[in-house]
Amino acid sequence: MLTTMIIGNKIAEARKKINISQAQLAQRLFISSQAVGKWERGESMPDIITFNRLTEILGVDLNYFSESFQTEATESDSNSYRERMAPVESVVKQSDELPSGKHPDSHREKKLSWDMSRGNWVDADFSGLKNLHEKFSSSNMQRCLFIGSDMSGLLLKSNNVVSCDFSGSDMSNSHLQSSNLGNNLFKDCKLKETEFSGSNISSCNFSGTDFTGAAFLKSNHVDSCDFSGSDFSNIRIQGSNLGNNLFKDCSLKESEISGSYIMGCDFSGADFTGAAFKSGGIQKNKMANVVWNRTSFNTMQIVDIVFEGTVEDCYFENCTFKKVTFQNATLTNSFFKNKSLKGIRFIDCQADRMTNEFLKSGKADLTGITLLTPKGGNE
Repeated sequence: MLTTMIIGNKIAEARKKINISQAQLAQRLFISSQAVGKWERGESMPDIITFNRLTEILGVDLNYFSESFQTEATESDSNSYRERMAPVESVVKQSDELPSGKHPDSHREKKLSWDMSRGNWVDADFSGLKNLHEKFSSSNMQRCLFIGSDMSGLLLKSNNVVSCDFSGSDMSNSHLQSSNLGNNLFKDCKLKETEFSGSNISSCNFSGTDFTGAAFLKSNHVDSCDFSGSDFSNIRIQGSNLGNNLFKDCSLKESEISGSYIMGCDFSGADFTGAAFKSGGIQKNKMANVVWNRTSFNTMQIVDIVFEGTVEDCYFENCTFKKVTFQNATLTNSFFKNKSLKGIRFIDCQADRMTNEFLKSGKADLTGITLLTPKGGNE
């Protein structure tokens, strides 16, 4: 009777004959070396698709896995081929059963699924990779290429990824958890609706990437990355720290930033229309030519920041201001509700009467503010 132990022994025998290790065989099959070990110990077995790949790599025919296989088999044995193969197909079926009532044709359409988990990948080229189907965790990757790959919908957990190139890849709707990403290229990627949590991301290039609807949640540390020209519309950033990053010419429209601290970043040319900051801090960030429209700040620590340009329909409530400057700014229809605004100074600014009254109520120093004349009014 053909058993998983017999098949495991045959896999091990063929592997040793071509002088490759379990790890090398696993790498060619895009699976973990632990999986190969389980096969050879008879603890599990490949599915029928993997059997076909095994035959190519090991240089054997499928009937090699038959219990009655003999090395001296000749062409005259072809009549008994189907009989010898029946036990193999029967055992393989155990790991590849069709659900009850499923049509056989739909089984043949089953997509390939590569398991990248628990791998140790160095200088590998996986460009154009597809069909990972949520299997990409607990791996160590260095200097690997994933250019133009489809990696959407993945759970990427506990990975260490260093100096890899994911340019032009689609990683939308993925979940990146408890991972370390350092010095990687993600230029022009799609990370729409992707969720980041508990990860360290440093010195990576995300320029031109689509982050719309993405979320940075639960203790992410993002440092010295380039997000220039990226789209962060409708993004959520919660409980994360961002330091020394480039966000030049980014769209952060309708973004929600809460419980997070942002320091030393460059937001020159960014658009914060409809963005909401709550219960966190921003400090020493460059804000040149930024769009402030319907932007709200609630219970924020705002330190060493310069606001320029038009500040329209904005909202500041219960914020702490320290070394904050509004310079060459026009403030209209903006609400300030704070016990003290003494930490703000104004240089060459204009404000409408309503905004000016809010500032006066907070005991702000109005030196440097000129009242705007209402349209149709007299000077």
